[in-house]
Amino acid sequence: MGDVRLDYAVPAADLADYVTLFYDFSADVAIFDDVERADNAQIRFRLSPGSARYRFADGTEQESPDFHVIGPTSGAVHVHAEGPIAVFGMGLTAVGWAAMIGVDASTLVNRVVDAGLLFGVGRLQVAAAALRKTEGIAARAAVGEGLVRDILRGADGHCTLGAIWFVRQVDAWLAASPSPEMDDLLDTTRLSRRQVERKCNALYGAPPKLLARKYRALRAAVAMVAGDETVGDAVDRGFYDQSHMIREIKQFTGLTPGQIRADPGILSQLTITHRTALEGVVSPLVSGT
Repeated sequence: MGDVRLDYAVPAADLADYVTLFYDFSADVAIFDDVERADNAQIRFRLSPGSARYRFADGTEQESPDFHVIGPTSGAVHVHAEGPIAVFGMGLTAVGWAAMIGVDASTLVNRVVDAGLLFGVGRLQVAAAALRKTEGIAARAAVGEGLVRDILRGADGHCTLGAIWFVRQVDAWLAASPSPEMDDLLDTTRLSRRQVERKCNALYGAPPKLLARKYRALRAAVAMVAGDETVGDAVDRGFYDQSHMIREIKQFTGLTPGQIRADPGILSQLTITHRTALEGVVSPLVSGT
């Protein structure tokens, strides 16, 4: 793991509703081939030359431009890239998606979009130049924060206070239980089932039940890597049985529980180790997954 590095930075307080974490990734390898777990939408800058390709859970394969947005992902993503690699990126919350992207998230699930088409190539080239001139996650996160604030200033009011309130209710619902009940979310939001599903699709790219499945599987995987749980313990998180748990964890992480415990892969190890260290600092949906 010595040739691969992943560092995280927590966004400033005024950006906490929009960005989950900033991250700086590098890999001094000829070819990088690994699996990313299902995640929020991402904005990424490839700061090194070479090509990179994503294969999504629905079978779609796409090359990534130097500056790109990845929509919310419904399952594990296979990554293949020429090295050496240097990438700076940020995870977008559902509010961040609404405010910065402004389109229905369900239309871009498991897809890569040229970020220049969304934010303007010139603005991104300036940010990339600043990122290349800096070293260390703190300095690069400061560049990222400046970019996000600039994008938000010109966002034309895509995101309303109502959307922020709704996302906070959904996030709290997802964090409250390994297998949250839909009726609890309906009671909290005082919206109909159809309204809640429509809003979740537009903001998160998935209906509530799929979101609950995703976070249940990711939390179980994290607990296994940390050595906190046996397979039997993980089943008790709300899976029907062991076979169901194995299928769900494989869908959202790309690995079976056995692989997670024995050899979770570089990206999984780094992601879980660094994000769990942020427990109590960021949302449990981030630190616990």
